[in-house]
Amino acid sequence: MSLTTIQNDFLKVTISDLGAEIQSIRDKDGVERLWQGDPAFWAGRAPIMFPICGGLKEDAYLMDGVRYPMEKHGFARKAVWSLEAADETSAVYLLTEKREGFPFAYELRARYALRENALTITYEVKNKDDRAFCFGIGSHEAYQTPGGLEACAIEFAQTERIANQPVVGNLIETEPAVILEQADRLPLKTEYFAVDALVFPHLKSRSVTLTSAVTDKKIRVDFDGMDVLMLWTKPGAGYICIEPWTNAPDYVDADMNIEHKPGVIRLEPGQTAVRSHTITVL
Repeated sequence: MSLTTIQNDFLKVTISDLGAEIQSIRDKDGVERLWQGDPAFWAGRAPIMFPICGGLKEDAYLMDGVRYPMEKHGFARKAVWSLEAADETSAVYLLTEKREGFPFAYELRARYALRENALTITYEVKNKDDRAFCFGIGSHEAYQTPGGLEACAIEFAQTERIANQPVVGNLIETEPAVILEQADRLPLKTEYFAVDALVFPHLKSRSVTLTSAVTDKKIRVDFDGMDVLMLWTKPGAGYICIEPWTNAPDYVDADMNIEHKPGVIRLEPGQTAVRSHTITVL
């Protein structure tokens, strides 16, 4: 595993070529804000989801009459990426690896750029094949939870009907379960994650902030280009994942046709799609 560090007066960020995964985000006080991985709970820190986010029905999808196997969250998080460019405050990683479930020629770039106390992560997918393909992409950053999970809350940019699509295995129910009818703040509770994650595919907000009752330090995540927000932790662990995705896991009644899946992006030969989110350390 090879590491690259970018930094400015506000943040110091370290990224690995394995999965192009962020390993550390330290603020100007030297405080680590990213979960540092613990195999007793979850060894990950900030994996990238590609070419699908979440689980698919039967761990596969159909396109143009062909069935393609695809594991939950895709394969990019397990691949070794190439460091294409880097300077003091930015780095670009490139992935072109094909797999059985995604045998298409493509270029996926993950661009990391610091500006003051914000880290912007941009995903750029280019279709280099002579046929169309469909994909989803998303992030999975895990943040420290000072004081423990139940000392923390998620604040939404807008007042929301906070409704979760319950998880069933790797899939989600079609009917939502309302947590709060009208609210802009969700106090985090361990019980929410007894089964798995909270899945929010219909939020108005495109920004959320992680707060804690024991510190004034906060993390804001802006995700204008993503339609789905996931929250996830393992009960007893010291983190909460705030995950902007283009697509949600398959619904339990999904027909498996990837072109019918909400949130997936269809790219014709030669086309490029770009999605980004920004982590602001407050």
